[in-house]
Parts: sequence; C-alpha cells; structure tokens
Amino acid sequence: MDHTATPTDDRPLAPRPDAGATVSDGDLHPAVAERHERLDASAWDDIYVVGDVHGCIDELRRLTAALDPGPDDLVVFVGDLVRKGPDSKAVLEFVRERENFRSVRGNNEDKLIHGRKTLDGLDDADRRYLESLPVAISWDDAFVVHGGIDPTRPLASQDIESLLNCRSIPAENGYDGPFWFEQYRGPPRTFFGHTVLDEPVRTEWAIGLDTGCVYGGSLTAYDWSADAFVRVPAARTYEARADEKILEPEQLDA
Repeated sequence: MDHTATPTDDRPLAPRPDAGATVSDGDLHPAVAERHERLDASAWDDIYVVGDVHGCIDELRRLTAALDPGPDDLVVFVGDLVRKGPDSKAVLEFVRERENFRSVRGNNEDKLIHGRKTLDGLDDADRRYLESLPVAISWDDAFVVHGGIDPTRPLASQDIESLLNCRSIPAENGYDGPFWFEQYRGPPRTFFGHTVLDEPVRTEWAIGLDTGCVYGGSLTAYDWSADAFVRVPAARTYEARADEKILEPEQLDA
C-alpha cells in the first residue's frame, strides 16, 4: 500500500509499471466498445483521475481548487457522481459545464438511466448527460471504469454490468473478498471506484480512488504526471455506512 498525498504533498509514489498494451475497441465486449472513449494523452498537459463524488459538491470544489487544473489539463471521474450525497444536480452541472472534465458511467448513474432508482431535481439536460456517459475511458495504457475488471475472464467477455459492478471474485462474496484488484495482473493499468476504501489503493496494475467521501472519508484524485494522490477530507458524514463495508489496508493483500 502506498502513502497518500495531501493537497500540498506532491511527493511521487513508487515508479509506475512498464507501459502495457493500449486498449482498443476490439479488446472490449461489443456493448462496451460502443461506449468506450479513447483519448490522446499528448493533447493534455496533465491528467487527473477523481474518485466517487456521490453528490458531495463542496468537497469537489475544494479538490478542484487543490488540483487547480488549467484549460489544458484533463479531469476524469470514475463514475458515481450522483446519489447519496447532498447535491447531485450541482455536481452534474459542475462536471458537465467544464469542457476538460469527463466521467465514466457508475452503477448509480446506471440505476437512474434504467429507472431502478430516481433522483428528484434532475432535468432533461441532466438525464441526457447521464445517458451520454461512456462506460470506459482510456489513454496510453490507462483504462478507467467504475467497478473493475474480472481477472479470471478475457476483457472482451465482460459486459457493461460487469465493468460497472465488479468487486470480489466470485461476485457474490461482496465485501468479504478476495477483491479483483488483489488478483489482477494487467495490462491495462486500471483506475476504478465503487469499492469503498479507507485509503486509496495502488497495486502494480490497479488504482482505487473511492475513499468514501459521502461516508465521512475523503475525496481523492490521482495526478497522472506527478504519480501522486491528492485528497481533501469530507466536511461531514452525509450517509452512514457499516465499518465492514469500508476496506482498510490490513484487509487487503496488495
């Protein structure tokens, strides 16, 4: 497990693994390929990847201020912008209105898209934005999804639901593990949320960024160029969560 950087701590983490193969549409399940956005990293000065926001607009504003992205920097979210927190609509507007901000679809966006959950206050523009979100974003050897990759199956066999919800292998184990990212050997180097962590996880081929902001934890970003985490603490606990559903470092074989 690597140390976590504060917003003023730019010390690098351990060296990255050697670059692996890039991800093309042909590597993906057909349904995922239709919702895969491939980016050119050379078009951006820096890239930041941000964990699950869950409607925590104040923390998102503070994290953005700490990162201070310029117009030539890209900010990518791992999904679950919405639900559970205080102001999902404000988060959607904050992300949608910035041309250099992107997000993949999370399982909570998927629930709204398919009517399994509802959220008051969203308008047609919000719903269109949710429906437009890709399931995966990639650049170089990086691959961003919400849930993760099942290391026991070819990537081409893993559909949208799998990438949105992957956590343990087998899936029915939930928070009992073992977790996919403990077993995953890549490539590609995969950034994910969905599984709530006490601290961000960094293995050789996976980076986990959901540090439970909505549950009173923190909102975490990964700085691609600096190879460092940046975190801001939650202002308060917006929703209670059982301790056994927040992973601590000693629970992981990282």
